[in-house]
Amino acid sequence: MEVGGPPYLLPLVDRTKLYDIKTLSQRALGNKEIFAIGAGAGPFPLRGTNCEGIYNLKISADGKVTNKSYSAKVHGPEENCVLEQIPDTETKFGLLLNLFLSEGKSGKVLKVHCKKRTGPLNFIESIRYALLDFYKEKCVGLGGMFMIKSGKAHQHVMRDFSKTPIYSEEELNQWLKFYEMPAQLNGVGTLITHENDLDLRLQHFHSFSSSNWGGHYHYDTTPDTVEYEGYFNVGEKVIRVDKPVNTHKFGRD
Repeated sequence: MEVGGPPYLLPLVDRTKLYDIKTLSQRALGNKEIFAIGAGAGPFPLRGTNCEGIYNLKISADGKVTNKSYSAKVHGPEENCVLEQIPDTETKFGLLLNLFLSEGKSGKVLKVHCKKRTGPLNFIESIRYALLDFYKEKCVGLGGMFMIKSGKAHQHVMRDFSKTPIYSEEELNQWLKFYEMPAQLNGVGTLITHENDLDLRLQHFHSFSSSNWGGHYHYDTTPDTVEYEGYFNVGEKVIRVDKPVNTHKFGRD
């Protein structure tokens, strides 16, 4: 499921774009047990500032939410990364989200384990391009999680909403706050090989750690020592919610 998109954040934020993961997930799968993981913008009304969302929650058939999601924000004059767990009572988010929905049952998965990056592509790009090369025009989408077990990763956290319009990747990168975050990092998100005229984000993963780090995954910075271990499943269909009418192609790295 993809909700909203970067055009609701850039050039300027549209604060009216608020959604509810519980409502959308139940509308998609019905009143059954739902497991939802993914990457998106965080619950900015809850945090009082713009933030990243790292989503990992379970919704029972009777609607009870068990929320192990996190938000990450830039805080204070030193611009530290602050990771905070999102409470069970909060299922709202803003602007954009890429979510993998399932019933959370045990079964076969795709395991990808690798060490020592040898090329320029990041972990998720390597998987996506391999799928694209094999399946060609057939659309394939995966959702799941990966661990960076050793090494470090280049990740960003959004600063508070920009008061001046952002029109380019260069301006965007000046606004974002970048960090080099150490392992272990636990990433969740989705990837897909084709947009299918749905203005889809081809890949989107956010990660968190047990040591106050969290953000949007770009690539590792330690190719000789990095180790990845990922677990994924195959999407059966794409659900597109509130696709922007006026779109653009920056802010999707």
